[in-house]
Amino acid sequence: MYMRLIPVLIAFTLMMTLSPIVAGAQVAPSVGASGGSQASTGALPDPLTSEAVREMVARMSDDDVRQMLLERLDAVAAGSEASEIPSAGSLIDGLGAVWTAFYSPIVESIVRVPTLVTKQIEVFANFGAAFGGGGIITLFGLLLVVLAAGYAAELAVTKLLQHRRRAAEKPDSSSLTSTLGFLAARLVRELLGLAVFYVVIRALGAALLTPEQILILAPAVRLLILVPRLIAALSRFALAPNQPELRLVSLSDHWAKYLHRNLIGLGLLGGFTLFIVNFNAQFGVAIGETRLGFWLNMALHAYIAVIAWTAREGLSQMMLGTDPDRTASDEKIARAFPYFAIAVAVLTWVAATIIGGFGKFELLLQGAHYTTMFWLLITPVLDTATRGLVWHLQPPMIGEGPVAEQAYKSNKRSLIRIGRVVVFGAIVLIIASAWNIDLANLGSASEGERFAGNLVEFLVICAIGYVLFELVSLWVNRRLARERSAAVSSDQAAGEGGGAGGSRLATVLPLVLISAQIAIATMFGLLAVGSLGIDTTPLLAGAGIVGLAIGFGAQKLVTDIVSGVFFLIDDAFRVGEYVDVGGTMGTVEKISIRSMQLRHHRGNVHTIPYGGIEKVTNFSRDWVIMKLMFTVPFDTDPNKVKKIFKKIGAEMMEDPLFKDDFLEPFKSQGVFQFDDVGIVMRGKFMAKPGTQFTIRKEIYNRVRNAFDENGIEFARREVRVAIPGIEEHEELSDAQKVAVGAAASGAVQTQIEEEAAAAAAKAEKK
Repeated sequence: MYMRLIPVLIAFTLMMTLSPIVAGAQVAPSVGASGGSQASTGALPDPLTSEAVREMVARMSDDDVRQMLLERLDAVAAGSEASEIPSAGSLIDGLGAVWTAFYSPIVESIVRVPTLVTKQIEVFANFGAAFGGGGIITLFGLLLVVLAAGYAAELAVTKLLQHRRRAAEKPDSSSLTSTLGFLAARLVRELLGLAVFYVVIRALGAALLTPEQILILAPAVRLLILVPRLIAALSRFALAPNQPELRLVSLSDHWAKYLHRNLIGLGLLGGFTLFIVNFNAQFGVAIGETRLGFWLNMALHAYIAVIAWTAREGLSQMMLGTDPDRTASDEKIARAFPYFAIAVAVLTWVAATIIGGFGKFELLLQGAHYTTMFWLLITPVLDTATRGLVWHLQPPMIGEGPVAEQAYKSNKRSLIRIGRVVVFGAIVLIIASAWNIDLANLGSASEGERFAGNLVEFLVICAIGYVLFELVSLWVNRRLARERSAAVSSDQAAGEGGGAGGSRLATVLPLVLISAQIAIATMFGLLAVGSLGIDTTPLLAGAGIVGLAIGFGAQKLVTDIVSGVFFLIDDAFRVGEYVDVGGTMGTVEKISIRSMQLRHHRGNVHTIPYGGIEKVTNFSRDWVIMKLMFTVPFDTDPNKVKKIFKKIGAEMMEDPLFKDDFLEPFKSQGVFQFDDVGIVMRGKFMAKPGTQFTIRKEIYNRVRNAFDENGIEFARREVRVAIPGIEEHEELSDAQKVAVGAAASGAVQTQIEEEAAAAAAKAEKK
């Protein structure tokens, strides 16, 4: 799932960032040699305050002021004309404009390579002319003083917190909580030190430096000192390069140190790129004149690709994590992450080149493409972090056995999917904010942006519906796991049936889950379709017509559903109970909206619609009485047998294997009847449903052993043949003896056949 979301996120980001630019591609002139709309006289001060404007105008000549005014007015006029011209064009025209915007900066940058050195010398010359030799020395001297004061204040705060750090020199890394506590405390100390450093240098700089000096030094300190130090602090928190026992990710020491060093290097290179481009613009060389930013930006993206390729083994280890329940898709994501990072670096470079080709340098100066690249690169890392947090913070498994384990894993995957949707939505919002895209007001923009707004609304509705879908599944699955955690009796599992069923919740919750999921999917599906501008009224009307057709043409289906609802309300049966439905017996294995499935103890599965059920006999509700019959010879003393039954019942009530299953002990019911074999003695016991078969087997064994000890035999069926005059058998001839034997054999055979037929009929009835 997540591998499918990542390309969607990249495509969505590129569409959101390039759609407003491409919309104006038909009217916007390509960047020329002068660098587009950038004023040759220099960029506006940042921040744009009245004091800064006066200072800039004071340094400019009358011709410079006149030139800047003309350029600004021309830009306003061009914007007005562009707004009057319809931006709609063919797809081929738009693609052609994008292609031109892509290759033009590359060609132009190659052409301007010879001017890189001369223009950079010109920048430094302008810088020296603006401040003078003594001014530059003063500037750097004051910078050193301000930085020294900031570091001193930071060091003082660190000393004040020294006792806390000593108390945590040997942290407890046995649990995630203690590890996170130590790392978070260290990160807070570092961030607090940086905050003190920033406050001191800002206050002291405002007191010692002029606005012109601040305009030069503030970006340098922010981009070349504060940002790399912040990256280093966050990297130490996540990678712990020098403390492997505290490392939050699955990385070896070698790769942890390698990534830590190069993350700081990336921060320095990115900060230097933004600083030098702004610095050049401030001193007379616009961003389009030398294309130095193009080469530095390409170097940064190439640096990322080299890191990803070199550390692909370590990155795969980090993405794989230590979760024992990871899936095959998780392993594929881990192996593909280095190549994904390379692809992101290449695609963001392409996007930045196209944006520069359209002349939107203000977006590049804001570092929006760096923000986009950072969050796209960190998306799979956040996915790994989500899986790790779910693994550590998920509640423990409810119960034991395969059912509980399956429910535990299902709940875990639901939490991971919810976390992924939240992360995906947060990254979309962050990237949109970096490109100054107001997602809430896209619908009031042009046609292309309105489509993007509808798409955003569609994705938001789908995300909310999906989260609700997963939350309902999560809640129901946890309740089901709790209800089904009781162990199933071994005899019922062996197929004898008659065991105790599950709870009422365990029977109803699956139907509740299906109904809730259908309702959520239908409701949010209609809302999502409506957000795209599609009229859902015909869909609702069609659904109503289909409902009427079902109502008139499927009366039996309606009868089944309504009957099932009332059976469930009456609590007539539950999953796992042994029932008799109109002569069909079996264990309730599954229930649906219109039918139930019974599994016979021989393995047959019967599907019975609710509408065809007239009576349900439940053999598994609350308790069960089992009666056992034993046939003994006519000369057996019934009282002796009664005492044996009573003794067996008392012994089993004290046996720890059986005492908890009895509701009433095994006892004799005396003589039940006389048959042609002997005396039929009957005993009975009351037990919990599902345990009666185990108890019955044990009683049979104990009765047999007790009868052997007391000299009591079980009655056997005999066939007696009365032959008149048998008393004079010694006087019978051989022919008469053969006739007597044949008659006796025939009588025995007839009796055996009658008994076999009776037994077969009884088995067929069961």
